[in-house]
Amino acid sequence: MSDWTLGYVADIGYTYGYYLELNPQRAKLAFLNAGLVAPEFGTACELGFGQGLSVNIHAAASVCSWHGTDFNPAQAGFAQELAAVSGANAHLYDEAFDEFAKRDLPEFDYIGLHGIWSWISDENRAVIVEFIRRKLKVGGVLYISYNTLPGWGTFAPMRHLMTEHAEVIGADGVGIVSRIDGALDFTEKLLATNPLFARANPLVNDKIKQINAQNRHYLAHEYFNRDWHPMHFATMAQWLEPAKLTYACSAHYLDSVEAVNLTPEQQAFLKDIQDPMFKQTVRDFMVNQQFRRDYWVKGARRLTPLEQAQALRDQRFVMTAHRPDVTLKVTGALGEATLTEKVYAPVLDLMADHKTRSLEQIEQAVKDAGISFAQLIQTVLVLCGNGTLSSVQDEAAITKAKKHADKLNPHLMLKARSSNDISALASPVTGGGLGVGRFQQLFALAIKLGKKKPEDWAAFVEQTLASLGQKIVKEGKPLDTSEQQLAELTRQAHEFANKQLPILKALQVI
Repeated sequence: MSDWTLGYVADIGYTYGYYLELNPQRAKLAFLNAGLVAPEFGTACELGFGQGLSVNIHAAASVCSWHGTDFNPAQAGFAQELAAVSGANAHLYDEAFDEFAKRDLPEFDYIGLHGIWSWISDENRAVIVEFIRRKLKVGGVLYISYNTLPGWGTFAPMRHLMTEHAEVIGADGVGIVSRIDGALDFTEKLLATNPLFARANPLVNDKIKQINAQNRHYLAHEYFNRDWHPMHFATMAQWLEPAKLTYACSAHYLDSVEAVNLTPEQQAFLKDIQDPMFKQTVRDFMVNQQFRRDYWVKGARRLTPLEQAQALRDQRFVMTAHRPDVTLKVTGALGEATLTEKVYAPVLDLMADHKTRSLEQIEQAVKDAGISFAQLIQTVLVLCGNGTLSSVQDEAAITKAKKHADKLNPHLMLKARSSNDISALASPVTGGGLGVGRFQQLFALAIKLGKKKPEDWAAFVEQTLASLGQKIVKEGKPLDTSEQQLAELTRQAHEFANKQLPILKALQVI
């Protein structure tokens, strides 16, 4: 019997995560900041979409036509269910990459792969590169994220040991979760003997503790596939060269803010390196990069300074956080940094009403605060990078997308009645997803069902939990009585009304 999994973990489903970097709309700000022409997106493709939450949210929240595949039929089935509910233009399949590549597909403005590059064989990588070569339009964008060297160099031997234990010592009949638990238990016992490897690599102990606390479904796919290959940036460039791709910029906005990632000495050192590709390799050593999230483009075109400034001023933004909860802190490779209050506070105060404004409108509104245009651009990048602000689509796209988001979101909310697997909803305003927890989704569902007050929302959620025999855990302890449950839910409902509800309304999620 042939093994259709080809060494990839398939006996346990991937998590229902939403990955905002897969949203094509985010590429525009990153490209403009890098001085590149920002593409428009009409057709898009996600390869290896997992449970399909990201691809469905992006299809429902935008006017893009989406295609995609994931070879796990259970995951593809769930993704197709969501696509059928939303009625969005999403065509999703359960095929391996080589099968999918043979389909009669359109050319794409955007192709996205999140993480899977690190978990597949060289044969599959070759298939993907050839697919990109044939199907990515001139001017099209590739988003790709992958485990990177040198950051994974220290832990790679320990990962190999864990997978060896799972394959050699772990029994197939007990399932992948038990084999993962067994491998982690073995690894902790090994480290307790204080081996020279751990003494030479002292961060390994902390990494194992971090891994032990993570979702086993995530760990199965992240660490326990047959293929697992962290890659230097230069090696990635060699792989993508046949597809005529040029590195554009990082999809992680905070990477472009050098002050929180590099010391002045490191910044000066990098400026002396003329080759842009080699500069990325050197930078990875400076920050000990473990995971890259990058945009590549087929035919990079540079903007003049005037064109760049005007295009940036035309970009629109909305605040996606509760202003009193926003701290003037940001974390980069150098650790936590404090943001300049006289620059950031005026922007935050202006955007606290959750109204959409262009960068030009923001610039005019805060001009008396003495904020330069360069400072304003960095402020917006940082605030978008930490989730405080989000880019906004044009009004025509919002209007068209809303009918699909309005179908998908209630369906996701209904699923929140029984589990907390899904923690994102679709916003036609941003063209992407917004993190919304289980109880917040259920409060929103109660509102859609016509319940007016926070007390009514809390009662609805309490009844839902009671029907399932579930209890709220607060400060590590379950709340035993229905009165305790209702009191806690009422507190959370009032907090939701004050903090999250205005954001959800502004983003047209509800």
